[in-house]
Amino acid sequence: MIQMVDLKGQYLKVKAEIDDAINKVINETDFINGKAVKDFSVNLASYLNVKHVIPCANGTDALQIALMSLDLNIGDEIIVPAFTYVATAEVIGLLNLIPVLVDVDFNTFNIDVNSLKNAITKKTKAIVPVHLFGQCANMEKIMNIANEHNLYVIEDNAQAIGADYKCSDNTQKKSGTIGHIGCTSFFPSKNLGCYGDGGAIFTNDDTLALKIKMIANHGQNKKYYHKYIGVNSRLDTIQAAILDVKLKYLDNYNNARHLSAKFYSENLKDIEQIQTPVLSDFSTHVFHQYTLIIKNNKRDELKEFLNNNNISANIYYPLPLNEQEAFKSISKTSNSLKNTNELCKSVLSLPIHTELNKNTQNTIILKIKEFFKNNQN
Repeated sequence: MIQMVDLKGQYLKVKAEIDDAINKVINETDFINGKAVKDFSVNLASYLNVKHVIPCANGTDALQIALMSLDLNIGDEIIVPAFTYVATAEVIGLLNLIPVLVDVDFNTFNIDVNSLKNAITKKTKAIVPVHLFGQCANMEKIMNIANEHNLYVIEDNAQAIGADYKCSDNTQKKSGTIGHIGCTSFFPSKNLGCYGDGGAIFTNDDTLALKIKMIANHGQNKKYYHKYIGVNSRLDTIQAAILDVKLKYLDNYNNARHLSAKFYSENLKDIEQIQTPVLSDFSTHVFHQYTLIIKNNKRDELKEFLNNNNISANIYYPLPLNEQEAFKSISKTSNSLKNTNELCKSVLSLPIHTELNKNTQNTIILKIKEFFKNNQN
């Protein structure tokens, strides 16, 4: 079976470094908040060119802690795209805030700026743009709207770490460092993934950074003295050691994904029933997922055909948040979700990872072409 990711192949290429890093932590019994956690935080902050990186247990915790740091009140509204993974909105509901679900751009899959603007009310306190599948949302426009209405911006950067945002003044910033707070996940399949769970929070705001650190550590800055109600969310030292090794290769990993995506697009562009990924002019794309739009209601048939031919293909995401049972009573839907609804019926992601080779891609491409040749109507 051709899998969506090849974690084993990636591990084998850096096995000696990874094993040494793990063994060092074990030999030093440096398991909780060890030196590797501090080293990784410093190195990731340097890579991102951001002042503060606060590691935590996972990407969902990162989003929750970020929201907890903003002094929000029950019933405050947080704008979030309806087309995203559940965690983005789940933490909003968990904190008794109101997820306001807005539409996305049909071509880039990221939050639609006009839908966002139309969703703002007196109760709106923050925006959570998601850099879906590896490409940045339109952060300059989002920040302009946020500044106009005095709103916080929390970037969900779980799928786009390493992507570059190109500002109108020709400067570049890393995804996750443009808003007030950025959050990411180190789930194993991410572009920068550990061998378990992990996450991190980024900010250039010294005051927010201190509060975030405290909330992630039971609300304390000094042991046994608790200023805030917090949580217990920390990055395991072994996972930090693994991530610190892999961080050195992140740009190479992202470039490999980019080249694989380019090869897919060049070979699938002439199939009328397929829309290949559309690249924004203001962002690079690190292709956490390579996601097609399948036209003429053939998506489910194509997925089944590929699966039957030992090729993985996944749907991210089959149901918009507004139709999820958990959100029906706690969320608000702003305006039309036309694009979201259409995308949930038509998107299909193909295998993409750092070890993907052209022979494997050709196998996938030929099967896709075979399917559409046999299903021309």
